[in-house]
Amino acid sequence: MSETVYGIHAVEALLARSPERIIEVFIAKGREDKRLTAVVHELEQLALPVKVTNRQWLDEKTRNGVHQGIIAIVKESRSYQENDIPLLMTQKSHPVILILDGVTDPHNLGACIRTADAAGVDFIVVPKDRSASLNSTVQKVACGAAESVPVVRVTNLARTMRMLKDEFQVWIVGTAGEADKTLYQTDFYKTAIPLALVMGAEGEGMRRLTKEHCDELVSIPMAGIVSSLNVSVATGICLFEIVRQKNRQ
Repeated sequence: MSETVYGIHAVEALLARSPERIIEVFIAKGREDKRLTAVVHELEQLALPVKVTNRQWLDEKTRNGVHQGIIAIVKESRSYQENDIPLLMTQKSHPVILILDGVTDPHNLGACIRTADAAGVDFIVVPKDRSASLNSTVQKVACGAAESVPVVRVTNLARTMRMLKDEFQVWIVGTAGEADKTLYQTDFYKTAIPLALVMGAEGEGMRRLTKEHCDELVSIPMAGIVSSLNVSVATGICLFEIVRQKNRQ
């Protein structure tokens, strides 16, 4: 099986982390800029096939995505399952986990992965049946972060959360508009880490069982007339409050 990855950032990330996955690369005829030229030069140094094609073909291949004149056909990326979690937990002394319950829009998932990478999240957990797949749109929006942050797809999210608490003593904090405390009133490190942050879908929020498996609920204070934020924006706000508190520690 092969996948399509497009955009300069995404292809650069592949070259940096997994060049062995690249099968062939297509670039737009007549497209010349420094960044694209540098990527092509690196591909040629690795003796990877680079083919020139027209922009219309690239548009069709990416369904009019913002491909920046380059797409790569790559071997299917490694998929992470629930049984990979024990190994992921042992790779860091104080892991931080992001759990996304119901993020079905590829742009939102890609933005969450990008933010998670920037905030130092060690891995992300999503349910198999209520999450966007890691398609080319997700990888483009993630700007290469999909290559560095493992995304674990699990069959039963509540069961996985229970396992994280019982086997690894993970403190799980969920976000909910009705929570009594805001994230700024919460000490994310009052207990021994590891720590997991749970974000729900836009509008619906977390499912009931997901919420019940959280140790604590927090909200983002809202001063305006809107009742909620885009899930990727909310994720960024919460993760970087965690980063701020971690640095303070």
